[in-house]
Amino acid sequence: MKLSRRWFNQACLGVATALVAAACGGGGSSNVVSVGSKDFTEQLIIGEMYALVLEENGFTVERKLNLGGTPVAQAAIESGDIDLYPEYTGTALLTVLKLPVSTDQKAVYDTVKQAYKDQFNLVWLDPSPMNNTQALAMTEEKATALDIRTISAFAAQASSLTLIGPPEFEVREDGLPGLKAAYGDFTLKSYKPVDAGLRYKGLVDGEADVAVAFGTDGEISAFNLVVLEDDKGVFPPYQIAPIVSQAALDANPGIAEALNQLSPLLNDEVMRQLNYEVSGKQREPAEVAQEFLVKAGLVTQ
Repeated sequence: MKLSRRWFNQACLGVATALVAAACGGGGSSNVVSVGSKDFTEQLIIGEMYALVLEENGFTVERKLNLGGTPVAQAAIESGDIDLYPEYTGTALLTVLKLPVSTDQKAVYDTVKQAYKDQFNLVWLDPSPMNNTQALAMTEEKATALDIRTISAFAAQASSLTLIGPPEFEVREDGLPGLKAAYGDFTLKSYKPVDAGLRYKGLVDGEADVAVAFGTDGEISAFNLVVLEDDKGVFPPYQIAPIVSQAALDANPGIAEALNQLSPLLNDEVMRQLNYEVSGKQREPAEVAQEFLVKAGLVTQ
């Protein structure tokens, strides 16, 4: 049977296209997967982990880490500037979706997963067991001296206390506004807004009495800090998970399987240790991320 030159050329082109697609990314797609993150230690570590795991699974990855705060990261994924980034369930519930506070982990995850699909065509992959919920922390000495172990006790003495934390805590629904709504419209002596990485230095150096903390911060253990009991249940769960555009998943369906291998390994203790390697020991997030993944067997050296 004689083949026409036109048919032969088309067949060769099809084979070449398939070979290029297979060489350029996981899942048989030629698309580059763009991984973003917010601009603080934990996000940089986990964003790098996502990138490394995807590369190990054959994807071509473009890193767009250290983008900024939640509004910047959300805008980037909505616009298609990035394909995925790590997000927290509590942040999604309150800051992005503007929904009421809930302390039920599963209910919060289910709510944000459905809402993100409906509103943004974004997909939440499996959440990690870690819970980076917000908190207030004091040194043991100060907490003992002032007899403060709960947020109620903190609110009662707020007028003589300086609170140090990131600028957005002053306006976030689960920050000062949420605390005042639940614990009374207290007035602080002062609020000291600083870069997230400077909160604990300011606290232990005596520049503030109380610091905004997060459940997976390494400094909590390193400095033997007292985390105040949220006795009125203001702070929602903050599990982390990859959120991915549906378009990226359609083009690269292997993304979900690759990243879901990592999620179960990230618990509170693991993240406190990893975070302190960066924030306390001044190591690079990429180095810490790779070291962990190699030990976990998810990437090769």
